[in-house]
Amino acid sequence: MRGRLKSVAILVFVPVAWGYNWVVMKKALAYAGPFAFSALRFVLASLCLFAVLFLLKRPIQVRPMSGVIWAGLLQTAGNFGLTMWGLMTGPAGRSAVLCYTMPFWVVLMAWPLLGERPSRLQWLASAVAAVGLALIFAASAGTGDARAAVLSSLAGLSWGAGTVVARRLLTRAAIDPLALAAWQMLFGGLALALASVLVPGRPFVWTPYFFFTLFYTVIPASALAWLFWFALLQRTAAGLASLTLLATPVLGIVFGALELKERPAGLEVLGMALIAIALLIVGPLAMGSIQRRRGLASS
Repeated sequence: MRGRLKSVAILVFVPVAWGYNWVVMKKALAYAGPFAFSALRFVLASLCLFAVLFLLKRPIQVRPMSGVIWAGLLQTAGNFGLTMWGLMTGPAGRSAVLCYTMPFWVVLMAWPLLGERPSRLQWLASAVAAVGLALIFAASAGTGDARAAVLSSLAGLSWGAGTVVARRLLTRAAIDPLALAAWQMLFGGLALALASVLVPGRPFVWTPYFFFTLFYTVIPASALAWLFWFALLQRTAAGLASLTLLATPVLGIVFGALELKERPAGLEVLGMALIAIALLIVGPLAMGSIQRRRGLASS
């Protein structure tokens, strides 16, 4: 029972933390450049996780380091660099939806690269959610910068590739999820720092709200959420785990409507409903997979 509650907490906390983070990231652009802010966020988050590793006396060293670097470049630098760039001109809610094409890329890539063949229900959930995303994208057609849409979609592709790399490391190299989260954030943050030097943005404006954006993006949305995400990847198949996060773009739209006044239109509401149906399909599958793996580990 306790393990099941922990699994539910992970499946709820991560989408909520990341869903609201789209609002925070959008607002942060008024106080810092996209690459510099993301670099500061992930370097600080990595230092927090390294401190936890030290306090828990868990091993910090990871192998293969080349795979961890690729995970950081794809999941952190590529994903969030493109995301923040797109947020400069696109609305937070719709950017979240386009970035979350990630699960569909993972389902496609995990089959040939990890040997994780999707089940019929996974294909059904993917198809339903794909229609939902298409409706949301259609509703936003002509209302925003096309470049923002392309950048957000490329962010999803980069994240999907990084997810496959991370899943391979967690299952075949037996890397500690906490150590992987720390190192990939550090490498991704350093790459974003280099990008901020090559493409400088506005200087930091140190206001109380900016300190809140740093706290929120560093602790709940990075250190905790990414640790939980890697724990989920370790316990269930990559495609199934990624599909369970489809609540995030829906929450991104909801939070964007409440705080940024980005009101969803009729097609967006229908698209959100279809994504909710997809979640109802894959949610029990993910829970069952986690419980089966936990049972095997304890036997």
